[in-house]
Amino acid sequence: MLKGKKILIAVTGSIAAYKIPNLVRLLVKDGADVKVIMTEAAKNFVSPLTLSTLTKQDVLSDLTNGDTWANHVMLGRWADVMLIAPLSCNTLAKMAAGFCDNLLLAVYLSATCPVIVAPAMDEDMWHHFTTKANIEKLALNGIQIIPVESGELASGLIGEGRMAEIEVIAKWLQHFFIEDSQFEGKKILITAGPTYEALDPVRFIGNHSSGKMGLAIAYNFLKRGAVVTMVMGPTSLKVPASIKIINVTSADEMYNACVTAFPEMDIAVMSAAVADYTPVTVAGEKIKKQENSFSIELKRTKDILKQLGSIKKKGQFLVGFALETNNEKQYALKKLSEKNADLIVLNSLNDAGAGFGHDTNKITIFDNNQQEYHFEVKSKEAVAADIVDIIFQSLS
Repeated sequence: MLKGKKILIAVTGSIAAYKIPNLVRLLVKDGADVKVIMTEAAKNFVSPLTLSTLTKQDVLSDLTNGDTWANHVMLGRWADVMLIAPLSCNTLAKMAAGFCDNLLLAVYLSATCPVIVAPAMDEDMWHHFTTKANIEKLALNGIQIIPVESGELASGLIGEGRMAEIEVIAKWLQHFFIEDSQFEGKKILITAGPTYEALDPVRFIGNHSSGKMGLAIAYNFLKRGAVVTMVMGPTSLKVPASIKIINVTSADEMYNACVTAFPEMDIAVMSAAVADYTPVTVAGEKIKKQENSFSIELKRTKDILKQLGSIKKKGQFLVGFALETNNEKQYALKKLSEKNADLIVLNSLNDAGAGFGHDTNKITIFDNNQQEYHFEVKSKEAVAADIVDIIFQSLS
């Protein structure tokens, strides 16, 4: 499966480095061409001689060696993928800050290939707010992060922070190469976040959508070769430059952006939480508190999913979302039919860990061939992968 694939493994100073020879053996046995670079600290945990014997390649750790230098630019261009495993807390912090004080970091900063990391550290370090911020910064820059596992740690504690097992990392790499070109060149439109419907210059009607689900879907399409455009409502999320962003505030602005962009798209995923109603009139000045009661006349917003369904051309694929509190399946199927969508992703607020504000979600997907796909509670990144998998399956 990995025959001919060029994998650059970068090893940092963590006790988990002792597992890397077995990972190298698995990858080489699967046909991969593997090169290894190390930090000085990594040599305390695994021998360069062991790794060079397994790869039949010199293991590099220094930018210079006597009168010669390691061409870090060419290393980063040679690889189809760079895997940093284990990724120590120290190297993570340096990557997030853009430091370049060793060969590994020089290769990382000049790499033109995708980068995957497998963190490894003690539980308290893993849960520290600076570590979380550093991981988030890497993710925002398109770095794929293999989740840590829970178990016995070097400190003797039991908890999160263990590097993923080598079989998991090997499968991740296999899936990476399988998925890498699934949507090559496909143009994807994704909506995310809430809309804010102005009452006056100060106040608005809105909802609690964070936009995390839509952004996770965008990342998943991106890593599978797609060209992604996001129409994003008001959120605090940071989006990498590799994703085109159209920022909007109101439902009407989102409608106009989507209707304009959709004709050029292959796939549209409408995951935003768009307001169903908006005020009939918007006050030009701040509304003052006067009476004990206050009424607002509202009108229906334009239905984005229905409009896209009505103008959908042959070959285009349209996905809608349904967030429900009762009669969930009934309403989801009705939406699927009435909006001329190809898939509906159902969220129920009755499910623990689903809906707004969570880092997890639980979904059921319905297609227009009467198929149902049920999934348990997962991270939003894992849910995004499930959604994109079903889209790929449906198109195939």
